[in-house]
Amino acid sequence: MITLLKNGRIYDPAHGKDGVNADIYIRDGRIVAKPAVSEKIDQSFDLSGKVVMAGAIDMHSHIGGGKVNIARMMLPEYQQKYQQQQAQELKGLSEPEAHICTPHCSHHATPSTTDTGFRYIEMGYTAAFEPAISPVNARQAHLEMGDTPMIDKGGYAMLGNDDYFLRMLADKKDQKAINDYVAWILHATQAIGIKVVNPGGINAFKFNQRRLNLDENNVHYQVSPREILQSLSRAVHDLGIAKPLHVHCNNLGAAGNFETTLDTMSASSGLPMHLTHIQFHSYGTEGDKKFSSAAAQIAEALNKNKHITADVGQILFGQTVTASGDAMMQHLNAKHANPKKSVIMDIECDAGCGVLPFKYRDQNYVNALQWAIGLELFLSVEDPWRILLTTDHPNGAPFTSYPHLIRLLMDKTFRNEAFAKLNLDAQAMSNLTSLEREYSLYEIAIMTRAGAGKLIGLHDRGHLGIGAAADITVYTDQADREAMFAKPDYVFKNGELVVKNGIVVKVVWGVTHTAKPAFDIGVEKNLKNYFDRYQTMQLDNFKISNDEISSDGRGQVVTHHNNKE
Repeated sequence: MITLLKNGRIYDPAHGKDGVNADIYIRDGRIVAKPAVSEKIDQSFDLSGKVVMAGAIDMHSHIGGGKVNIARMMLPEYQQKYQQQQAQELKGLSEPEAHICTPHCSHHATPSTTDTGFRYIEMGYTAAFEPAISPVNARQAHLEMGDTPMIDKGGYAMLGNDDYFLRMLADKKDQKAINDYVAWILHATQAIGIKVVNPGGINAFKFNQRRLNLDENNVHYQVSPREILQSLSRAVHDLGIAKPLHVHCNNLGAAGNFETTLDTMSASSGLPMHLTHIQFHSYGTEGDKKFSSAAAQIAEALNKNKHITADVGQILFGQTVTASGDAMMQHLNAKHANPKKSVIMDIECDAGCGVLPFKYRDQNYVNALQWAIGLELFLSVEDPWRILLTTDHPNGAPFTSYPHLIRLLMDKTFRNEAFAKLNLDAQAMSNLTSLEREYSLYEIAIMTRAGAGKLIGLHDRGHLGIGAAADITVYTDQADREAMFAKPDYVFKNGELVVKNGIVVKVVWGVTHTAKPAFDIGVEKNLKNYFDRYQTMQLDNFKISNDEISSDGRGQVVTHHNNKE
């Protein structure tokens, strides 16, 4: 079967197409060259004047794992209200429509697995990546992602605070041994990348340390965050993993933490590194309130250090739930929870978990300045290939707010009007209105499609070239960019029409993207001894097989072998 999308305005930065009028042909779920004249076109869509992009990719969104489920349970008062609305919306529907989650099936901050898939695809997103899979909890994360329809998934396995790795560093194990362990973790957890959260800090919190700077030792292992970052960056590079080490820096949310962030950029010794939700790591100490924007310093450093990429983690105003593996900083922030409740817990002595609800307010000095800092970063980093669009869902804002964020980036008048409503003291501490930049559709396509796909190593996603998966989103060009990006005309997933006029018309299941570099299986000898002595499960039960992910037609595992593909 051949599908023709004709006369669309193509925005495909991976191939330098900036609003080029062109046709796209689809066969067997892939984009193909123009068929021979003798071949029949089975269906055709006239996209004259429409904006055509690859399906969007969210490279950092908390969609699976234990802490997400805790977050889903944190605000039952919201949950009950929305479930009542859902019951009204589903009244009278028969199967198969009755299983479809409506926009109100869970509160907006942390939607259910089903709702997550529907809300993403309705905005034109065809893939999302869970950025913090605790290896010991990876099976739960994959079960949740496997229950998320419509979109492709993948995740980054957390290392750098686990006892086994820290023992290796303390014992001065060579880089080859560390590389084998990192590769084994990727296989065992079915992840596509490696994440480190507050390097060494989550573990140090368990020994009653309340802060950990880049060159400060964990008191138990006598290992510093810098050593952790250097060894993991080297391992990711040596193994040929496309996705650079995904780094949640030390001292998240702390005034003055921009200096730690700048130091972290040098910790990879020139190897690629990705700094995540960098807005939360761009704070200075100037002014009467000792809290200020350091976005200019961070943006300048990003512009100079071409081996560093970042996503922003933009905050937007309203109720959300913060969910993080950074138990150290979540414990510190628990006093700011709104409503006043929190969960701070340990996970098998190998990771942490902190979940607390939070309400960002535009009249709160700190919140208002956080909002401005994120936008300052977006507008000051010169290369859109190296600054990606995220809200650190749900920590800065729910992913459903992306269309609003895109409008803030593309419409200076709209942005300035929003800025004028902020806390006045925060306005005085920001240079946002002096930034004239407005993002173009081409740059938005980079940040949300081509750049994200390239960074993760999804060689057949994020672009519209021959051979790419036919994940395609079609929009009507509108002056109101929020309305435009909130409701696409069409979304195709693997060549199938799944969304029409912003409404799901067919339920499909995406694949799970993984990376499986080669390693010495001999690493399991020491690991088995360790598991037998310290862990609560057997080594073989720790590992997740392909069959556990790919079942009932869902979650086919796609392996990206190295960054040379």
